[in-house]
Order: sequence, then C-alpha cells, then structure tokens
Amino acid sequence: MATSTIKVSGEMGRTFSTQINCSHPFVIDQPKMAGGNDEGPNPLEIFLSSLPACICAIGRIIAQQRRIPLKGIRVMAEGDIDKDFLLGKTTEGRAGFTEIRSYVHIDADLSTKEKEELLKEIALRCPIADNIAKTSVIKPVVVEDATV
Repeated sequence: MATSTIKVSGEMGRTFSTQINCSHPFVIDQPKMAGGNDEGPNPLEIFLSSLPACICAIGRIIAQQRRIPLKGIRVMAEGDIDKDFLLGKTTEGRAGFTEIRSYVHIDADLSTKEKEELLKEIALRCPIADNIAKTSVIKPVVVEDATV
C-alpha cells in the first residue's frame, strides 16, 4: 500500500474570509448576506465541487489507462443539507449533506452500458466519493503553536 499525506492549511482573521494554502492558494468566504465579504465560494460549495473535479480527474486517468478516446466529462453535483442544524436552530438531524447527487455526461464513443461501467469504476476509484460514502477518521487537535 502506497500511502501519501496531503496537506493544506487555512487561516482566518476577523472575518469569515479564510485563506487556503495549498498548491494553488485560494479564498473561501461566506456571502455578504451571511456576514462574509463574498470573496470566494463558501465551504459547502468547495466540498461539493470536489466531487465533480474528482470524477473528471479519475475518469481521465481511467480513459488514459484503457486508451479510451475521451473527449470530455461534464458533471453537475447537488446536495441536500439542513441549514437549521448547522446554524444551531435545531438539534434534530445532522450538519452534513443528507444526499448528494451527481449527474455525469461522458463524451466518448461508448455505448450507454459502457459509459455506465466506466462511471461505476470512476465512483469506485474516486477518493472524494469514497470519503463521502464511507467514514474517515477525523482527528481535530488543538495546538498552541501559531506556526501551524
């Protein structure tokens, strides 16, 4: 098993704007109506957008491995979430998405059955889908060193 550790960091000051440091730094924020500065997508959009990005990337990897002439993949993802729970207005339910749906268009000269088989393998090999569908251990740790 070849395990790798992927690291990113985020830093927030006095507003909701969070600077994410990774290979391509970006900002996550909240819309103005939610108290943010609307400087970037919100955390839920970032989380949800990782699924189409992963489906596309894994689809390309598989197509290259199988020498499938893939012209492209288009994915739309949507998720249902109880915002009352995350805002602390209720303790019934849960904070996360209760259902996430992805609609995948595979642009390749394949039959519908072949596209369904390809999508099944993409879903099996997609780390984002795996993390959404299964439980990963999450270990939040408070540190006193500000250089984290």
